[in-house]
Amino acid sequence: MPTLSLEINNQYKTLAAPEAAARALFQTLHASGKFPITEGELSIAFVSDPEIAQVHADFMHDPTPTDVITFPADQLMESAGEIIVSVDHARSRASELSEPFSRELSLYLLHGWLHLAGYDDRNEPDRAAMRQAEQEALAILDAAEHVIEFRLKA
Repeated sequence: MPTLSLEINNQYKTLAAPEAAARALFQTLHASGKFPITEGELSIAFVSDPEIAQVHADFMHDPTPTDVITFPADQLMESAGEIIVSVDHARSRASELSEPFSRELSLYLLHGWLHLAGYDDRNEPDRAAMRQAEQEALAILDAAEHVIEFRLKA
């Protein structure tokens, strides 16, 4: 199995110690072998809407907040890629959809993973394939031996 290491950066003050949940999520996806990504270091950042909006503006020339931004692997730097997720966005969407916060945040993380595995969502056929892959990845997480739970501090 290829080597994958995780660098987790929690910049969101009220997200309670997401490292264990993020490691479990990515190790489960990696071990499944269903959606392989480049080996190396995978960087994960948990940020606020203003922070992700700045990244969105700087790299994609769109100053609006978004749910997740994925930067591709760079084999020369031994990078498996980078996934930046907005915890604010996950909180608000989970509330709108009456979904658990942890499930919505997990969806954003696995969406980023799927981008690194070669999935895209820029046009309708690609979006349909991405949605199908998301459902398959969620099923893999649901079948895992351990519960993956992201929590907010009170």
